[in-house]
Amino acid sequence: MKRIILITGTRKGIGKNLAEYYLVKGDVVIGCSRGEASITNDDYIHYILDVSNEKAIVGMVRNIKKQFGHIDVLLNNAGIASMNHFLTTPYSTAQNLFNTNFFGTFLVTREVSKIMMKQKTGRIVNYSTVATAFKLEGEAIYAASKAAVENLTQTIAKELAIYGITVNAIGPTPVETDLIKAVPKDKIQSLLGRQAIKRFGVFDDIKNVIDFFIDKKSDFITGQIIYLGGVSN
Repeated sequence: MKRIILITGTRKGIGKNLAEYYLVKGDVVIGCSRGEASITNDDYIHYILDVSNEKAIVGMVRNIKKQFGHIDVLLNNAGIASMNHFLTTPYSTAQNLFNTNFFGTFLVTREVSKIMMKQKTGRIVNYSTVATAFKLEGEAIYAASKAAVENLTQTIAKELAIYGITVNAIGPTPVETDLIKAVPKDKIQSLLGRQAIKRFGVFDDIKNVIDFFIDKKSDFITGQIIYLGGVSN
C-alpha cells in the first residue's frame, strides 16, 4: 500500500524536492503552499493555503482523511526566515515568523495527529535550524521561533508515543535556496565556518535524515533533533 505523505511548503526549494523524491519512490504526496502547485503528477495533490490559517488546515486534513483514510507521514517543511538585529526587528516581522514557523507547525501537527492516533502509527518530522543551536546574532526571532518548534517536538513526542507516533526534528545548515538569498554572504560564510563540516548543506543531506526518521524501523526514535554539518560552539 502506498504511503500517504503530507509535506507543507512544496511550491519550491527543499519542500518541492522532497515531494518529487517521494513521488518517484511511489508514495502519494499531498502538498500545500500559499501559491499554485509547481508539481504535476497523478499522485500529487496540492492545497493553496497559509499554514497559520486554522480553518484552512482543518479543512485540508479532513479532506485527506475522507479521500485516503489515513496519513502516514507529516513533514512540516514550510518556513520563513528573516535576518534583523533584535533592536530593528518590526513586530509584524516577529509575528510572521512565529505564525509560519511555530503556529503553522503546531496547527498541522495537531490536526494530523488526530488521524495518526486512530491508526496507532505515524511519523512526524519538524524543522529547526542550526541558527538556534548557534544562537546566531541577527537571527534572534527566527532562531527563537525554531527553538519553540524544538521544544514542541520533544514535548509532544512524549504525549504521542502511546499512540505509536514518533516526532523528531531536523536542523539543517544553510542550503542554497531562496530562504537564504537575502542573507549577506559574509554572514553565511561565518556560519559555515562554525560548523564541523564547513560546507553548504545539499538536498541529499536532508533527505538522508528524513528517510531515517520516517522508516518503519525507526519506531524507537522519537523526540530527537539532528543538526546537520556538526554543531560546534
